[in-house]
Amino acid sequence: MTEISVSDLPEQPTAVVRATVKMDELRSFFDGVFGTVVAAVQDQGGRVAGPPFAMYHGMPGETIDVEAGFPVAGTFSGTGEVTASVLPGGRTVHALHVGPYESLPETYQQVTGWMREQGLAPGASMWEVYMSDPNAEPDPATWRTELFWPAS
Repeated sequence: MTEISVSDLPEQPTAVVRATVKMDELRSFFDGVFGTVVAAVQDQGGRVAGPPFAMYHGMPGETIDVEAGFPVAGTFSGTGEVTASVLPGGRTVHALHVGPYESLPETYQQVTGWMREQGLAPGASMWEVYMSDPNAEPDPATWRTELFWPAS
């Protein structure tokens, strides 16, 4: 069973590219976006303040509305396709998924079940923080992904 907890988080400024992406094209979308975001942040004198993330707006279907980028420190006002955004603060459920991305739906099922048991209602958006770099860690069984889901 995945360890699940709830805590109050502060808002976190971010730099992102937002798009509606087909589910089977997410990985290539991320591959193209993360470098673009880092360059835009550095061009404005800011710095990346944590690992890459993807924030999902709504439940996935054939496509998903997604923001992909990094938390930032310093000033970032957006430029071109890279915009300033924020990871929301407040009451948030957190879980750690270990394993390939393809098994993330199982962890999400555990989280939604846990939220029901706790009497919590999930927010409309959730995000994943990618703690592992698949290029540096080729074994998907070791990949670590943190899930965050605002709840009330």
